[in-house]
Amino acid sequence: MREIGHWIDGKRVAGTSGRHGDVYNPATGEVQARVALASKAELDAAVASAAKAQAGWAATNPQRRARVMMALVGLINRDMDKMAEVLSSEHGKTFADAKGDIQRGLEVIEFCIGAPHLLKGDFTNSAGPGIDLYSMRQPLGVVAGITPFNFPAMIPLWKMGPALACGNAMILKPSERDPTVPIMLAELCQEAGLPDGVLQVVNGDKEAVDAILDNEEIQAVGFVGSTPIAHYIYSRASANGKRAQCFGGAKNHMIIMPDADLDQAADALVGAGYGAAGERCMAISVAVPVGEKTADALRERLVPKVEKLKVGPWTAGDDVDYGPVVTRLARDTILQYVESGIAQGAELVVDGRDFKLQGYENGFYVGPHLFDRVTPEMDIYRKEIFGPVLSMVRAASYEEALGLAMNHEYGNGTSIFTRDGDAARDFANRVNVGMVGINFPIPVPLAYHTFGGWKKSGFGDLNQHGPDAFRFYTRTKTVTARWPSGIKEGAAFNFKAMD
Repeated sequence: MREIGHWIDGKRVAGTSGRHGDVYNPATGEVQARVALASKAELDAAVASAAKAQAGWAATNPQRRARVMMALVGLINRDMDKMAEVLSSEHGKTFADAKGDIQRGLEVIEFCIGAPHLLKGDFTNSAGPGIDLYSMRQPLGVVAGITPFNFPAMIPLWKMGPALACGNAMILKPSERDPTVPIMLAELCQEAGLPDGVLQVVNGDKEAVDAILDNEEIQAVGFVGSTPIAHYIYSRASANGKRAQCFGGAKNHMIIMPDADLDQAADALVGAGYGAAGERCMAISVAVPVGEKTADALRERLVPKVEKLKVGPWTAGDDVDYGPVVTRLARDTILQYVESGIAQGAELVVDGRDFKLQGYENGFYVGPHLFDRVTPEMDIYRKEIFGPVLSMVRAASYEEALGLAMNHEYGNGTSIFTRDGDAARDFANRVNVGMVGINFPIPVPLAYHTFGGWKKSGFGDLNQHGPDAFRFYTRTKTVTARWPSGIKEGAAFNFKAMD
């Protein structure tokens, strides 16, 4: 059995707590490795070591830190396929999707090469008589990232890139479900020139998380996961005086107007709703066609596309649309939501409950499901299912459709498909959701903009990547300077007359 430990002070080390978690191959349902689960003592020791290493890293000028980011970009590109294979084997997503996971994290590292510019302060000359004002951005010290199973490369890179480029040391606590790729990334950071101890990867469960939240040396915590855990981490971190950015669940709506290109909208819904088995916080899980005619026409296009989806292991070829979900518990929870939708009166148009894959009967596969005539009080509408389940909620008007997105407790992403520029502009301006797509199903911003949801999808006032990340991982110091005047005149050789 393969043993996965931690990455501490520039090397792989075994865990000492005596506790372990199973790492599954979701395609087969078999345990493929054991991962060490750190104790509080192990976590605290990693933090203490990181604090010692951080001082020297912070003293390294921003341009040299940026060169490490530059070297890391090349190394990630070099090992892309190798990491994608490992990622697919532990998470279950297709090989192409695994490469996309790494690529979207890589783009943030590319952005971090510009750290010298992003870390510049402001200067005001002669703010008063002989007085200059200037500000500087300085690292926080030791920070922590707690990252989810569904993007085991992208989210760690989103956290570590800006944190390290700003001069911090980072404690990364990845998901214990797919922990290998984060350690591979740490090895590449070392190869790129990052000093030992500046990045520590500590695997663990709630004990390690609570140790992070209570450790006084850790100045900031970034988290991505479910909303209940995001709220817990934000509350406990804030109570302990830490800066926190915590991103939670989602229920992303796509509004389909009567004038939309319905073929384009149907294609977008299938990709955004079922890609990665729906295990994305930006997945579209609610389609909102406006008008019965629009709804009927959209459904007619969706059904054959959903029924033709190919589900299988990542090794089955490039034509696999999505793979298994991450655990047996995740599969069972998704199917429970499907049963609740039927019981509460939704129409199950495409039924994937009996899906079985020959030769992979023990894998964590969930067939595609499509519901119609879903209403806002149903559990499948209110809750984040995080699986290959798309719900159609029919709206009688644009205002009703807009209200559905605005009144939901989650506010991560949303989109509208329309040919009407006025409707699109009104939607983008009014909807109380953090990321908006116009004829674009999954509006994940590029690395030089920021990523973050509103309402119960996000806790904290600064978003991930882009300029906000550099604000989050630094604190501003403002200096008011006045120098004595007259020194430049040189020595005086005569008595000065009295005033």
